[in-house]
Amino acid sequence: MDTNQILAEIREANLSYLMLAQSLIRSDREQALFRLGVSEETANLISALTPAQMMKIATGNTLLCRFRMDDDLVWGLLTSHGKSASNDSVSRLHASILMAGRHQEAA
Repeated sequence: MDTNQILAEIREANLSYLMLAQSLIRSDREQALFRLGVSEETANLISALTPAQMMKIATGNTLLCRFRMDDDLVWGLLTSHGKSASNDSVSRLHASILMAGRHQEAA
């Protein structure tokens, strides 16, 4: 993949993320804050963006979204390959609980 292709994909991912974030914030703010892992102030800014502003922001060369799972425990729970379906559900629930606690700590 060349640099131009990478930049085009970053722009596409950024625009998709901004559109999804704005839609989530406008439809269910509390859920959006949790799911996106953003502050109330950030949610206010994203909610107020015009389409032109979203396009301008999306054209940067840096991804706007990032992985929130920044430790081995959460990654291990989310990627528990070879586990039964019931264990997989429990692992995902456990990971969600851990991330929710971290969201509360950050708020």
